[in-house]
Amino acid sequence: MELTGNTILITGGTSGIGLGFAEELSKLGNKVIICGRREDRLTEISKKNHEIVTRKCDISIEKHRIELINWVVQNYPSLNIVINNAGIQTGQKIGNEIDLSKVHQEVETNFVAPVHICALMINHLKSTKTAAIINISSGLAYVPLAFIPIYCATKAGIHSFTMSLRHQLKDTSIKVFEIAPPSVDTELGQDRRTDHTQNHGGITVGEFIKDAITALRNNEYEAAIGSALNLKEKKEQMFPFLNK
Repeated sequence: MELTGNTILITGGTSGIGLGFAEELSKLGNKVIICGRREDRLTEISKKNHEIVTRKCDISIEKHRIELINWVVQNYPSLNIVINNAGIQTGQKIGNEIDLSKVHQEVETNFVAPVHICALMINHLKSTKTAAIINISSGLAYVPLAFIPIYCATKAGIHSFTMSLRHQLKDTSIKVFEIAPPSVDTELGQDRRTDHTQNHGGITVGEFIKDAITALRNNEYEAAIGSALNLKEKKEQMFPFLNK
C-alpha cells in the first residue's frame, strides 16, 4: 500500500493511536484530517501541526457522522483512506445494576459508528483510483478480558465485520485492512479508573505506529501487532491466562 500522497480521515485523532497515525502519516506526505470530541485538543493539535486538518465531531451521534462525511467529501474530494480508530472502554459487571447508557455509548462508538462511516464512504471511495478502509480492532477481539466485556465484544464485532466488508469489496479498488493493537500506553479506559490521569500501559504509541505502518505497506490485511499476535494464534490457552 502506498502511504504517500493520500488524503486520510482518522476518527478519534486527538490522542493515542489516532494522533500517532495522524502525525506519522502527515510526515509521510499525506493530507490528514482528524476528528474528535474535545475542541481544546483539536485546537492544540492545529497549533502544533498546521498541516493536520481538524473537525469537531462526536461519532457516537448519527447526525454528526453524516455531517462529518458530507463535509469531508465536499471540502476534500481527494479523500481516499478512512481510518476508523475512535473507541471507548468501560468496565461492566453483568447483572441487574448494569449501566445500559454506557453499554449503548460503547457499542455505538466502537461498532455502529465504524460500520456507518464505512457505509457512508464506500460510494465515494469507489470513485477514487486507489482507496482503503482501515479498521482498528484489538488483540482482545480474539481473547476477551472478562472485566471489560462490552469493549471486547465490540472489537470482536469489528474483526468479523471487517472480514465481511473485505469480501464484499474484493472486486473494487478499495482495500480493507484490520489492525489489531496489543496493549498500547494511551488514555483508553481512563474514565473507568479511580485515577483519571493513569494511562493504559503497554507498548508506546510510537512502537505500535511503526509496526502498523510496516503492515500496511506490506498489504497485511489482518495485522495483529506485537502481543496481539499471540492472542490471535493461541486463543484457548490465552483466555485463562488473561483472566486468572
